[in-house]
Amino acid sequence: MERTIAQKLEALKKLQAIDSQMDEIKKVRGALPDEVADLEDDIAGYQTRVDKFKGELAELEGNISDHKTQIKNSEALIKKYEEQQMNVRNNREYDAITKEIELQNLEIQISEKRIKEAFAKIELKKEEIEKTEHSLDERKKDLDNKKNELEVLTKESEADEKKLTSDREKAAKEIEERLLASYNKLRNNARNGLAVVPVSRGACGGCFNVVPPQRQADIRDMKKLIVCEHCGRILAEVTDEIVTEEKPKRSRRKATTTKAKAKA
Repeated sequence: MERTIAQKLEALKKLQAIDSQMDEIKKVRGALPDEVADLEDDIAGYQTRVDKFKGELAELEGNISDHKTQIKNSEALIKKYEEQQMNVRNNREYDAITKEIELQNLEIQISEKRIKEAFAKIELKKEEIEKTEHSLDERKKDLDNKKNELEVLTKESEADEKKLTSDREKAAKEIEERLLASYNKLRNNARNGLAVVPVSRGACGGCFNVVPPQRQADIRDMKKLIVCEHCGRILAEVTDEIVTEEKPKRSRRKATTTKAKAKA
């Protein structure tokens, strides 16, 4: 069954009233939901940073282990070359082995330097991890406090909110899909959440721009849906008399003078 414009407007007004009540409940919570979300993002960021630092720490410790292994291998090779040096047959072989020993000693020095550098980096990483974990703990405490505050406020309005949610679902079913989509879009774009407003004192109840008298008359007739030409909100009703321009009154003095001239 096709609904009349008046019925559609009434359904929209009812839905707007429910949504406005829900908005008021959410206002009581203030910025708490956003603060909770921001803290959760901060915690996730700090945790990612800690995990990254720990991964780098593990990599540095792995490098130290590799360099220590390299030193042991080089020391084993040096021992082997020194034994070979005792059995060389000429200076040429002796010089070649000596160069190999020097090369392995150089490898040991490089590995020792890399180990020293890695230990220095590990100390810095540990300090960074400690600072980040401290900040992480502080954020977690803040989050717990904010969540507790939010939980208290949510519980206080839980019953009302549940009823309003149920009422909203029923009210939304009374509105055709395309009109409901337009309503939701208007609400999302409006700062105050008002998509359906009255005309009060000749002005839109949403943006407060003047609504011409003819449009006010159209709104009263309820023959079609009228939207504000400035903000696009649905104008559901006119809550006072139509504002019309008064015609300028003729001066009595001027009228009397005209009659006198006519008698003469």
